[in-house]
Amino acid sequence: MPPLFTLEQGTQKHAPPSTPGAISSRDDQFLEDLERTNFLFFWEQASPQTGLVKDRANVRSNDTSVAASIAATGFGLTAICIAQKRGYVSYADARLRVLRTLSFLWHKLPTHRGFFYHFANVNTGERIWDSEASSVDTAILLCGVLTCKQHFEDKDIRELSHAIFDRVDWTWLSEDTTLLSHGWTPELGFIPSRWDFYSELMMMYLLGMGSASHPLHSDAWFAWKRLIFEYDGLRYVGSFAPLFVHQYSQAWFDFRNKRDRYADYFINSVIATDVHRRFCVELHEQFPDYSNALWGITASDSTHGYVVWGGPPAMGPIDGTVVPSASGGSLPFLPDATLRVLHTIYDHFPGARCRYGFVNAFNPLTGWYDTDVIGIDTGITMLMAENLRSGFVWETFMKNPEAQRGMAIAGFKPYTAQSVLLDAHQTRQNF
Repeated sequence: MPPLFTLEQGTQKHAPPSTPGAISSRDDQFLEDLERTNFLFFWEQASPQTGLVKDRANVRSNDTSVAASIAATGFGLTAICIAQKRGYVSYADARLRVLRTLSFLWHKLPTHRGFFYHFANVNTGERIWDSEASSVDTAILLCGVLTCKQHFEDKDIRELSHAIFDRVDWTWLSEDTTLLSHGWTPELGFIPSRWDFYSELMMMYLLGMGSASHPLHSDAWFAWKRLIFEYDGLRYVGSFAPLFVHQYSQAWFDFRNKRDRYADYFINSVIATDVHRRFCVELHEQFPDYSNALWGITASDSTHGYVVWGGPPAMGPIDGTVVPSASGGSLPFLPDATLRVLHTIYDHFPGARCRYGFVNAFNPLTGWYDTDVIGIDTGITMLMAENLRSGFVWETFMKNPEAQRGMAIAGFKPYTAQSVLLDAHQTRQNF
């Protein structure tokens, strides 16, 4: 089998700027304004007492929903770090909100073996919708917790962060399997579905292996499958899943210029994002709104409710809907192409703008605009915008010994362009 990346694909043609900040002052100001508005969601749509962040909010009316998401809360904790660094909120106010959040997570929010339930009442923390103790959503929350631990360098924040992270019993989740379950409920036990194919799972396995208290065995990293997709002559590791699977782990873990025995996952996401752009553009005859200036489909709201869609290959009832977080969450991978899309949305579709940046989705062909923003989609946009601009989230999060240990156990090593060819034979064997 040929290597996953040719030298041309992997290190030249698809390599984005090697250092953050390689964008114009106009684009930097645009992202500054976008991040500032994104942050308002996490500040205003969270309970000041619990720190939990709403899963979503209606921006066209007075939102009265009470469903919080632990994943949105993880993005929100990271957003507070960015906001404090950028001066959107004072150090004192940011520290107080983080402390209250961590204290609530540690003392009051229900858990099972350290894993948090996916959805909770934003004001009380009570589990809602019979939701599962979620493995991957807990991982997203932990990424936010660890980011705060490093950013604030505060004794109380550090102690609470350690306590929350060390309580998670990864060995329980992996007692009978190397492939982790999606979660557990008191009513039914473990969810049968396993994290078995490339997706946002990377953060979860790396955190588990990096745990000092209940570590995953290294076999877990090698157990999940890395399917190879090919489109328009480009080859990459992928899944039959929306674009966000290439984004979420990379919001915190810095995969740039390093690889395990299988791939450079940063370049892999660069290629996968470019493939998705080409896929959307080639749908232009069917959906005339799609172009190089307007593309991007990932799991989102639609006129028919929440839809898991994307491609290639095409999945879901694609209808010309555009999802801003598809490009927003891919900013570090294809800066020029994604910024072009975000500028187009802002300049030509005022109905897609809102107090918190962009609504979750809109359809230029039908004139439909979502009424809601969704926390995880607003979050991935804000974090990736900051990573493109400064690398701040990567730099801060990767100071954590847990992150460093997880990547070391998985076998990540720095590499040069020349070593890609030297590793090709090993890559063929491992696939």
